[in-house]
Amino acid sequence: MKKHKLLFLLSFVLFLIYLSFFCSQEQRPPSGEDPTAAGDSSQSGVIVTDNLDLDFSKHKVTFIELGADRCIPCRAMQPIMREIAAEYAGKIQVVFYDVWKDPRPARKYGIQLIPTQVFIDQKGKEIFRHVGFFPKEEILGMLKEKGIL
Repeated sequence: MKKHKLLFLLSFVLFLIYLSFFCSQEQRPPSGEDPTAAGDSSQSGVIVTDNLDLDFSKHKVTFIELGADRCIPCRAMQPIMREIAAEYAGKIQVVFYDVWKDPRPARKYGIQLIPTQVFIDQKGKEIFRHVGFFPKEEILGMLKEKGIL
């Protein structure tokens, strides 16, 4: 019995070390530029900003990702956001807010967990919301179902 408890404790400690290692790593683009720095910037079509006054009128939909650059599921969303921004440039505006660096977007959009994806139409009305990792195929399926694609 003691052997099982020790094995469990060891496994748990290793898991915590693993988790703390990956949560403390910062993702940086190859150029060395910080894509989550305050202010407007863009990386592969994804707008990384702290600006809460977005212009929704120029795109069929704005895909807003509320997350953090040190959050593992949020990191998993980054390639999906880049792909959608590149493939649907002009139709879909993709915006990323790092709510750990600036909590104002979290309050504005009323989120409780990250990552949260919020989809806004041209008039500024929320049309869909999802919490957690959101696979690209499911995002595109939802956008087709809503008549956006």
